[in-house]
Amino acid sequence: MLIGASEVLPALKKSIDPNAELVTFADVDALRALEVISRRRPDIVIAEKTFAATPRGAALINRIKADPTLIKSEIRVVGPRPTDVRIVSAGESSVAVAEPAAAAAPAPLDQRGTRRAPRYKIAGLVEIVADGNVATVVDLSTIGAQIVSAIILKPNQKVRMILTDDKVTIRFGAIVAWASFEIPPKDGPRYRAGIEFVDADAAALEAFCIRHKQA
Repeated sequence: MLIGASEVLPALKKSIDPNAELVTFADVDALRALEVISRRRPDIVIAEKTFAATPRGAALINRIKADPTLIKSEIRVVGPRPTDVRIVSAGESSVAVAEPAAAAAPAPLDQRGTRRAPRYKIAGLVEIVADGNVATVVDLSTIGAQIVSAIILKPNQKVRMILTDDKVTIRFGAIVAWASFEIPPKDGPRYRAGIEFVDADAAALEAFCIRHKQA
């Protein structure tokens, strides 16, 4: 499985064994790629470096790493001229990162696919308003959140958000980094989404996280 920007896919395909069974996806089809990966469980998933560094790409990588059914799927993040491979421990799996030798290694990615920031699992029912629709907060940081919504959410969708409790009301813009459709056994269809904050008050969010995090 190969995923990257459409303009670099032809060059990357040339560096792959022509006898290998290869399925490619452009970066804009990351959600579809995840569906196929979950179904087919490929031995290797190759993500182009620039795509992997985006919230959408990093979210896809971490969704794969978090799925126990994909524990045998090796993830390779490659540059246009891979000359060095660095193995990064990722729990029960590993990520092979190949990039030009002169390039600096990118900063580590956090659990949900944004640049490193403490992310807190939220205790109890905490709700957030996205474009006037109420959603449930699963986890939260100063730069993003995972939410569950009954209203459709799409990658790259811009939303206005309101997070409130008895101490503060925080209003900010955000972008949907990834989204997946779910049909749980009891509650009916819903969308689980990763949200990247744009102009949120980091100090207010940090305090909110502390008040509502799981013990």
